[in-house]
Amino acid sequence: MAFNWQTFRTRAFTAIVFVAVMLTGLLWNHWSFLVLFSIIHFGCWWEYLKLTEKIQQTIFHPYTKLGFMVMGYGLLLWFCRSAYKLSGYGLKESFSFSVSAAGFALLLLGIFQKQPVKLKAFGTAALGFLYISLSWGLMMNLRTSDLIVINTEGGEYFGRDKGFYIPLLIILSIWINDTMAYIVGSLIGKTPLSKISPKKTWEGTIGGITLSVAVISFFLQPLLFWKYLIGISLIASIAGTFGDLLESKLKRMAGVKDSGHLMPGHGGFLDRFDSLLLATPFVWLYVQFFM
Repeated sequence: MAFNWQTFRTRAFTAIVFVAVMLTGLLWNHWSFLVLFSIIHFGCWWEYLKLTEKIQQTIFHPYTKLGFMVMGYGLLLWFCRSAYKLSGYGLKESFSFSVSAAGFALLLLGIFQKQPVKLKAFGTAALGFLYISLSWGLMMNLRTSDLIVINTEGGEYFGRDKGFYIPLLIILSIWINDTMAYIVGSLIGKTPLSKISPKKTWEGTIGGITLSVAVISFFLQPLLFWKYLIGISLIASIAGTFGDLLESKLKRMAGVKDSGHLMPGHGGFLDRFDSLLLATPFVWLYVQFFM
């Protein structure tokens, strides 16, 4: 696969814009993080339902689509920790159930419209609760984790008000992996990784994961627990690769090139966040059991 400078420049520019937007949401405060991932949540759901309609050759009523998305958002809110409070009312305790109930009511309204409902299509759409809402809910959970990491000087690196470190580490690991895999694969890639995505090669995949972990290791070595954090980088890079393949499979089944048109060279919400969707649950499990 020949290296295409024009494609690389386009992808690099839009990646920079993506990083700037993500960093603003990540670093400002936990509320900006919620706003950012709320937008991402609904954007991913919208595109996922469009893909499902194409795959199952059906059309969901607008109430049905909105019902799925709102119910999923209620699931996301259920994972918000105590840091998320409005006038003393926690989002999890006071809003999660009511939002989910509203979504369920909309879903019922959509089902009882005149449009026929395909059970298989309905079941496929419901998988979005696991694929999208659960993943972003776990991301919200990581954002307000109580994890503490002490550096060699005895100072605190992670804390309740610094929960953006783990989400940031996941995102940076995936971004470095994607970029390095594209470069390495373009230069020396010869062996296709999967029929699902013919342009991906084993050389690029291994190179991307290796370089991602190497770069993250270089910057994290001053931390006492850097080896545990490297585990996050490794898991995010590997799971992220499979997340990309999963979304490619969905697009192939739907007969489309991109899930949407959010970013030139990167496609829509699912195209941009497919790796993060699959990486987040695995990183969450790793943090719970090993950190």
